[in-house]
Amino acid sequence: MEDLKPYPKYKTTKLNWLNQVPIDWDVKRTAALFHEKKTLNKEYQFKQAFQFKFGEIVNKKQIGTQEELKETYQKYTIVDKDDIVINGLNLNYDFLTQRVGKVRESGIITSAYISISPQKEEIEPRYACYLLKTLDNRKMLNGMGTGIRLTLSFPELKKQYLPLPTLSEQIQIANYLDYKVALINKFIKDKKKEIILLKEQKQAEINQAVTRGVNPNAKMKDSGISWIGEIPEHWDKRYLFQLSEEQKQSNKSIKNQNLLSLSYGRIINKDINSTAGLLPASFDTYQIVNNGNIILRLTDLQNDHKSLRVGLTTQTGIITSAYTCLKVKDTINPEYLYFALHTYDILKVFYGMGGGLRQSIGFKEIRKLIFNLPSLDEQQEIITHIRSIDDRIEIAVSAIENQIKLIQEYKTSLISDVVTGKVDVRNIVVENTEDEPEEDVEEMEDTEEIENSEE
Repeated sequence: MEDLKPYPKYKTTKLNWLNQVPIDWDVKRTAALFHEKKTLNKEYQFKQAFQFKFGEIVNKKQIGTQEELKETYQKYTIVDKDDIVINGLNLNYDFLTQRVGKVRESGIITSAYISISPQKEEIEPRYACYLLKTLDNRKMLNGMGTGIRLTLSFPELKKQYLPLPTLSEQIQIANYLDYKVALINKFIKDKKKEIILLKEQKQAEINQAVTRGVNPNAKMKDSGISWIGEIPEHWDKRYLFQLSEEQKQSNKSIKNQNLLSLSYGRIINKDINSTAGLLPASFDTYQIVNNGNIILRLTDLQNDHKSLRVGLTTQTGIITSAYTCLKVKDTINPEYLYFALHTYDILKVFYGMGGGLRQSIGFKEIRKLIFNLPSLDEQQEIITHIRSIDDRIEIAVSAIENQIKLIQEYKTSLISDVVTGKVDVRNIVVENTEDEPEEDVEEMEDTEEIENSEE
């Protein structure tokens, strides 16, 4: 990392968020640097819609018939390469969303967002995007909106003043940041791949423990299941219905208020009073679950091949009745059965078992799943071994995640320092290469389920 120096001389500004800028810089009103894009896609000439993803403008997946898409996309705003889009919605409670992105090709985006075009004779689009991202990172956009939900519009935005170096210096700043951000993004991408490999290693070790035990000297026999192979000779074969039964306990009369959700393969608490997500007016249709119950989300098998579908409850609460709840029998440790079902989930055993448009199944479809069962004592040995695997891998993952967090903080700080003139990069030689969007590294994790979506 370079030892970046400040500019030789500065002058004070009247901006409430920036006390000084380099002496040769200007300060200009946003209205003089951008104009708003408001042309709608009425003729349906553009069929490729965009959306925000981690602060980037990316292609939106087209879901629906052509007629449905046409009706929706005719109301979208037309945007062009180098336009900047700002998500000015829900500023009063959403402080995590990255709200600024630059368009890389012509297309359309929802008119609920602010779309602006930089006046290129005044401001370099890449510099403009980095500068507006800095305002976003400082949460300044969150204080500009109006109305109950604090929605930002261009009339509020155009009143703001921005620091402005010469156009040639803006280009140099953008080139420098493109180069540095590309290096940082590559580092982050590589680290995310390391996390994926660690999680795959953890799952492989868990699968090994659940299907073969932890004694490397145990005599083996053929399990009769092709994707499991050999198992310890002394293990017994059991069907799922011999190990558990379906539990259906309605919340209608109990009125339990401890709301739970299946997220990333874990049962988590949710705020029953939250306005986020789709929650029902009444939770009478939900089911009661208890400590030791196993929850399976066996819906939408046709479309969703990524989600983690099995969770173990550790408390009493309520969860959507669209999920299957298992009450475990005395012959098996609940945590062991959870790990076994989790392994089946990872190996995609549930897929192809369902019927109907959304390929949904229930207990009757999985009740004859075969499990190879050690004694209760050996089950506990395997559970202890799996916990040690989990602890070891999670420590390694946590260390990498901390590295990613630190480099992301450095990236945010570097961008802010450079675009506001805190440090001088005018004489640094860099390649004039525009940074590409950060590659999406898919992790082996579920998206949080939206309660009531299945009912």
